[in-house]
Amino acid sequence: MLYLILVILMFIMMMLYFKLADHYNIIDKPNERSSHAEVTIRGGGVIFLIAVICSLILHPEFWMPILGMLIIGIISFIDDRITLSNKIRIFFHLTAVTLLFLALNIFQLYPWYICIGLYILVIGIINAYNFMDGINGITGLYSLVVLGGLQYVNYQIASFIEPDLIWLPVLACVVFLFFNFRKRAKCFAGDVGSISIAFWISYLIFKLIIQTENYAYILFLSVYGVDAILTIVHRLLLKQNIFKAHRLHFYQILANDQKWPHLWVAALYALVQSLIIIAIIDWPINFEYLFLLTTLPLVLCYVFLKKKLMLSI
Repeated sequence: MLYLILVILMFIMMMLYFKLADHYNIIDKPNERSSHAEVTIRGGGVIFLIAVICSLILHPEFWMPILGMLIIGIISFIDDRITLSNKIRIFFHLTAVTLLFLALNIFQLYPWYICIGLYILVIGIINAYNFMDGINGITGLYSLVVLGGLQYVNYQIASFIEPDLIWLPVLACVVFLFFNFRKRAKCFAGDVGSISIAFWISYLIFKLIIQTENYAYILFLSVYGVDAILTIVHRLLLKQNIFKAHRLHFYQILANDQKWPHLWVAALYALVQSLIIIAIIDWPINFEYLFLLTTLPLVLCYVFLKKKLMLSI
């Protein structure tokens, strides 16, 4: 009953946000990186901030990571409205990640050089999630698959978190997808959506890894990871500025150049990641073998299929 009330509340808050966004002209105009052609309401990912606030009310004992989520979500929402300098964004991102690490006792568990590496990894995951948010449905559907896998692990394999802290972002994803998983989306997530849910999922995955000492759970993000990392490598080989807008992600090639429907591409990414999650859960083998069996095929598909698709343009 509580979840039903929360879903209704989220729908109401989304409708109110649409009115505010329309009034204050919070819109996404197509640019050279865009995979859409219409002006659309931006910042629909504010629904994840609503879920974060609900989490704080229901489980104040998790105030530290939740505060990090609020900090990174609010600064991302402001950045959606008025473009902030990189220094300001980095400062707040580092502050949020530091709160996450304090909540997970990272500084007590690992030496300083590992902590630095983890800062780079988490901020990399957050930015990769943001880069991958370029077509209708992909952020919400992919996140739903990852969260579903985490909740299964939470119930059936290792209880590592209060279930509400997974159910609430799941509900937010469902509500967001109602407006975004369409041929012509009602709204886009914006930085507030992609960055907030990336931070939330990062917290859950790292908490699970620390508790179980099973590094294979980082592969719950392998599809996004392969596309994001190899696209950066591709752009470096082309001697492009990796900080400028582009349309070279594999999903962008499929959606923009091959003219695949956005929802098909989003569903493909979610399906492949779900199969990898099933393999991680069901195959009792070492992390190294899991990495090779799940990630290597993704790398080969990216390299050879992308080259073939780009030659056919």
